[in-house]
Amino acid sequence: MTLSGYEPLTPEQRAEFLERGVVLIRGALAEDHRRRLEDAVDRVYAEERAAGRVRDDGVLHLLGFLPRDDEFGDLLTHPAVFPYIWGTAGWNIYSHHNHLDVTPPGRRAEKPSWGWHQDGYRQNSDPETLDPMQPRPMLSLKVGYVLSDLSRTGRGATKVIPGSHLRNTLERTPDDADPLNAIEITADPGDAFIFDRRLWHSRSPNTSAVTRKMLFVGYTYRWIRPLDDMTIDRNGAWWRNRTPVQRQLLGESPDTINYWGVKWNGYVDEDIPLRRELRERGLLTRSVPWLR
Repeated sequence: MTLSGYEPLTPEQRAEFLERGVVLIRGALAEDHRRRLEDAVDRVYAEERAAGRVRDDGVLHLLGFLPRDDEFGDLLTHPAVFPYIWGTAGWNIYSHHNHLDVTPPGRRAEKPSWGWHQDGYRQNSDPETLDPMQPRPMLSLKVGYVLSDLSRTGRGATKVIPGSHLRNTLERTPDDADPLNAIEITADPGDAFIFDRRLWHSRSPNTSAVTRKMLFVGYTYRWIRPLDDMTIDRNGAWWRNRTPVQRQLLGESPDTINYWGVKWNGYVDEDIPLRRELRERGLLTRSVPWLR
């Protein structure tokens, strides 16, 4: 079955994500698509190395990578994962943060270090209540596309604690060991995982012979400022190849108030591309606040 990216989440799918804060989608990328993405990553990596922007240990963490290849731009609305994006965050969204990661095998064994965190920086402080039992708002979520074989532990995959997005704190363990219920996301090439930015997660060391290659695309509300400095040539072919919904997801807006989902008269702007797409498909519903 060919997916459109506008298949509504089932109640069970939404409940699973809201409860666990993370979902793994097997086979999100067809093999030929995964291979094209990996080729693009290899080209970008070579360009960054030639420019002296790769670390001495070979690690590359490149922010704002989307405009570097046409294949990257289409990930914004990838049909295997996009229903989770608008289905859990709604229509007034864009990509504020995206990064390309290449992690070669480590040259030496790493000592355990505490890398557990929630994404969002001041989003973890500014909107918090004084009630420790009240979870912070989600505000953003992220997709990780797996391009290399991470089907075994020890290959640098992301570690998560399912369900931990509903806890505002995480107690540090003795000797910086992994917390209780932590798991490493073991995934095959072409798999993808989506996680709530509040989910406590951490990098893990790559002690294997496999180079970890990942693409991450984050989404948040359009009234939140961008995190990455992502330069886009709006006169070039890459921009011309983007759909109206993708252009919204890249920050396009006719004016400032449009970021808030309304026109200057205070009424909802029905022409915001993703809202219009969902409305025409009959996918808006007052029963889900972010899809009203």
